[in-house]
Amino acid sequence: MRGKGRFRWTFETRQRLGGFLFTLPFVVGFVFFFLVPFGQSVIFSFNELVLTKTTYELRPKGFSNYGYALFVHPEFVQKLTEVMGDLLVEMPLVLAFSFFAATLLNQKFKGRALARVIFFLPVIYSAGIVQKLEMRDYATVMLANAREASSILGSEALRTLFETARLPSAMITYVNAIIDSLPAVIRASGVQILIFLAGLQSIPSEIYEAADVEGATSWEKFWMITFPMVSPLILTNLIYTIIDSFTVMDNPVIEIIQETMWRGSGYGASMAMAMIYFGAVAVVLIIAFALVSRRVFYRT
Repeated sequence: MRGKGRFRWTFETRQRLGGFLFTLPFVVGFVFFFLVPFGQSVIFSFNELVLTKTTYELRPKGFSNYGYALFVHPEFVQKLTEVMGDLLVEMPLVLAFSFFAATLLNQKFKGRALARVIFFLPVIYSAGIVQKLEMRDYATVMLANAREASSILGSEALRTLFETARLPSAMITYVNAIIDSLPAVIRASGVQILIFLAGLQSIPSEIYEAADVEGATSWEKFWMITFPMVSPLILTNLIYTIIDSFTVMDNPVIEIIQETMWRGSGYGASMAMAMIYFGAVAVVLIIAFALVSRRVFYRT
């Protein structure tokens, strides 16, 4: 629009421009730091990379590298299946624990700031350098194994207890998997807690006041107000949890890909494994998004 001799932006145009400028760094980073290396990885997965004195050569192998990853390598498919199974166990626990912790931290009590810092410590603890030091600390690993073996909460002790009580074997396996994954769940919930906490704090207090006037109970306010208002963040945390679980430092599939690259069948086979892994992650993300996005409530 033009008025009084100068150019004026409409509100809608300013919003679009602001959104474009906000996403521009991501688009540039995606194109130059992800898209180009990803294309090179796809090309390498169909070839054998041979180093020369000055550069490298690519020798076409077709789908041989993918056949090696799926049918020849003794552990890749097994570890990929185990990672998928661990995700099915840990993902609901991470979302439930982070939402529960955020609800508690949103209450008014003495020492709330300290409690929030404590719940955020797993994010710092799971940083790359800290986790590498922990993985290489032999004493820490031995202490954790000894503690699990001697504790009543150890998986073997609980399995014996449940079998004595004649509980179904499927239930015993699932409960043991939950107990074994509790440390990983707590460690992986820091960012999700912050996201849920921000969502809870953004809910207008007037809505709760109107519900109190109408005589709504705390249970009704939770299911009719709190849960629908934070449902978009449930989807956000779901996607984040899936990606974080598949890219964690001690992921066995990533370790196999790295080992294949440096001490196994070479760069081409490792890139084929990486492409299969990438495809599996993409399928899981699409399914999760399709199932959850239908029930998300977006406030207008």
